[in-house]
Amino acid sequence: MNARAPPVRHRAPRARRPEPSTSRRAALRTRNRTTRKAGVLVSGLLATSLATGLLTQSPAAAEPAVTDYTLSVDADRTGPAIDPTMYGVFFEDINNAADGGLYAELVQNRSFEYSPVDNRAYTPLTAWQQTASGGATGTLKAVDDAQRLNERNRTHLRLDLAGTGGTTGRFGIVNSGYGAGMALKEGTRYDFSVWARTDSAAGTRLTTELRSGDGTVLSAPLDLTVRGDRWAKYTGTLVPKVTTTAGRLAVTGRGAGTLRLDMVSLFPRDTYKGRKNGLRKDLADKIAALDPGFLRFPGGCLVNTGSHDAYEAPNWERRRSYQWKDTIGPVEQRAVNANFWGYHQSYGLGYYEYFQFSEDIGAMPLPVVPALVTGCGENRATDDPALLRRHIQDTLDLIEFANGPVTSPWGRKRAEMGHPKPFGLTHLGVGNEENLPDAFFARFTEFRTAIEARYPEITIVSNSGPSSGGATFDRLWDLNRQAGVDLVDEHYYNSPQWFLENNNRYDSYDRTGPKVFLGEYASRDNRFSNALSEAAFMTGLERNADVVKLASYAPLLADVHQNQWRPDMIWFDNNRSWGSTSYEVQKLFMNNTGDRVVPSRASATPSVSGPITGAIGLSTWATAAAYDDVEVTAANGTSLLKDDFSAGASRWTPAAGRGAWAVEDGAYVQSDEAAENTLVTAGDTGWQDYDLKVRATKKSGREGFLVAFGVRDTGNLFWWNLGGWGNTRSAVEKTAGGGKQSLLENATTIETGRPYDIHVQVRGRQVTLYLDGQKWGSFTDDKTAEPFRHVVTRDKGDLVVKVVNAQATAARTSIDLGTADVAPTARLTTLEGAPDAVNSADASPIQPRRSTLAGIGRTFTHTFPAHSVTFLRVRAG
Repeated sequence: MNARAPPVRHRAPRARRPEPSTSRRAALRTRNRTTRKAGVLVSGLLATSLATGLLTQSPAAAEPAVTDYTLSVDADRTGPAIDPTMYGVFFEDINNAADGGLYAELVQNRSFEYSPVDNRAYTPLTAWQQTASGGATGTLKAVDDAQRLNERNRTHLRLDLAGTGGTTGRFGIVNSGYGAGMALKEGTRYDFSVWARTDSAAGTRLTTELRSGDGTVLSAPLDLTVRGDRWAKYTGTLVPKVTTTAGRLAVTGRGAGTLRLDMVSLFPRDTYKGRKNGLRKDLADKIAALDPGFLRFPGGCLVNTGSHDAYEAPNWERRRSYQWKDTIGPVEQRAVNANFWGYHQSYGLGYYEYFQFSEDIGAMPLPVVPALVTGCGENRATDDPALLRRHIQDTLDLIEFANGPVTSPWGRKRAEMGHPKPFGLTHLGVGNEENLPDAFFARFTEFRTAIEARYPEITIVSNSGPSSGGATFDRLWDLNRQAGVDLVDEHYYNSPQWFLENNNRYDSYDRTGPKVFLGEYASRDNRFSNALSEAAFMTGLERNADVVKLASYAPLLADVHQNQWRPDMIWFDNNRSWGSTSYEVQKLFMNNTGDRVVPSRASATPSVSGPITGAIGLSTWATAAAYDDVEVTAANGTSLLKDDFSAGASRWTPAAGRGAWAVEDGAYVQSDEAAENTLVTAGDTGWQDYDLKVRATKKSGREGFLVAFGVRDTGNLFWWNLGGWGNTRSAVEKTAGGGKQSLLENATTIETGRPYDIHVQVRGRQVTLYLDGQKWGSFTDDKTAEPFRHVVTRDKGDLVVKVVNAQATAARTSIDLGTADVAPTARLTTLEGAPDAVNSADASPIQPRRSTLAGIGRTFTHTFPAHSVTFLRVRAG
């Protein structure tokens, strides 16, 4: 996952390893995908328009507009084979996806390990409250002392019971769970456990019960007696008498003395496949319904950010890269970590559980390990040979943990956890979105050399940074190509228009070079218009299945009440979950992939493209800056705007409504260092063919300048982002329909206090940029955002014709299947709706609509609805 402020991320040429054998591919196919579910398509209502107008809703007039197309299939020819693992899922603990999400634990902060290191608002007692009844008193405190349960999970709760409550008084704690509380179902079993010890010679009576937010008791009490001054685990079952989404768990003691508690846990008995320490069933079911070919885990930015040191004395580093050995073994012995996305990771959901889940859903496991070069905006290379050797050895041990016999040290550890049979690991990623290409590749090469020497059967995945292009992307691809790397992981999050414009991205990739793993991609929002653009792009992925071997939309999960990123595939609260419009598109493609591409062709949509038009703008992002001497001149020399701010800033309009803009010392200054996207605009949205010049000076903050042009509104503009992403790189970004994409970038950074002369020249759709009189770069924004896309695959005896019509007009299409040997009817699955449609907990307008289409022959005509994805499944010889 690439963050906003965080930015993006091989050695001498060598012979490429041969492709996997036919038998190996067959084994993979059998193991990971025994069946392909037949046609599942989706109808409903859609989402926002692109700047091009291709996704705008048509007027509510009488007859809908229709555009005519042709689609021809070469049924007798064969295209690339499609691997059964082509489409998969990527799990990262972002948006509270693990604790409070897929991991079914209901107690938040169960081991009292929350810390301001995780989040400034956290304390060891976050989500806990004191409770007392019957006149009982006492004190409670989270402590880190020699009485702890174990070394790697260091804090526990000390309860000093005063003993003044008689035989009924109780003193203790109540946990509020995640979000609004614990979702409890009447009559359902919940498994409680706690580790405890007491200094009371007679023992301490411990009572556990479920409550509501107002303290009402919702279950029969579970009474336990804690005995002895050594830690022991106590368990029992609680059954709520009512259904609620705001439940609480109370744990109280009676008597006198010191009671110590740790690892207070409550799990629903009904986890996915009934597994202990298991997964939330509804979320796991939705992931399994995708029929994913692989599961990439555990990230993402959290894989390689923070320190690469171990969780050990003397520092007990809490901001660490994700290190797999921290996450296995008994849960009470696992380490904890500060999550990159601003919260806490318990590691209850760890590597063993990821491997187990992969097996449960028939997906190939694809773990990613840190390469000792931080990404996601941190951009540091760790130069510690001993530490590098340790991480390489850890990676070799990981492969042994996954695949080794029970007689091996790490294979024995896997067996002790309950899985004697190897997990069958075949692919492993090293690194994620590193923005220091040469430093990363030097370390990647050492990992690769060691892995290939010990485990030559493992496919090692490299990467190309956090963006779809630019200097880092180009350099990493050069290094990967020269070294003959097997798979290169690409990541990008762009606007819907970018996805419509780049359907042919992989048409020109080298067929003999490294293959592509598209590990993270999404259009930036969750409306149906976003899903349509992704569907159009996916037809290009399938058409290039000989190059694109793996692909996974990201992120996978998001808590609707607490999240750091949008878009997302599956949304949830503490009780419900629902698939986004993109989920429905992904599910449709993943359940109907097919075995091989069938060559086909279609006519294109007539397009009209005019010049770049729009006003100008100034903005900042987490930076204070001053702008002066703004001048806009038409190509013929006519002055359109000239402002030195000597008369104030009356010609400028706040567009974003953020920041503190004021004229100071003859310059226009934005002084709020914390404000993001503070856009102000001036000029005419009809301007075209002009030169914009401005002098800019950074005063303080994390980044540099944002100078906008072609501004039509806040959702449709270009800006030159100088010193962006934590002042690590610069780029020209285009926003269309609210979605953003990068058109041009390099490593330019901005110095504080130095004036910069900025010049943007716009001619037609050609833009040239100058910084301090030197040409910085240029681009032509002339790609066609084609709304009518298709691909045809063969799935055993069926032809699957997949058509995306991402425009406001219906597509009347003359279809030639290239063979007369077809059944007279076809199974039709359709996703259709309004561009602005969004699936939610209460309404999911985008859902599959299935029907039967008659009149099928070698040639026939079918009209694909506006704003739709349609799969035609035809039985053909």
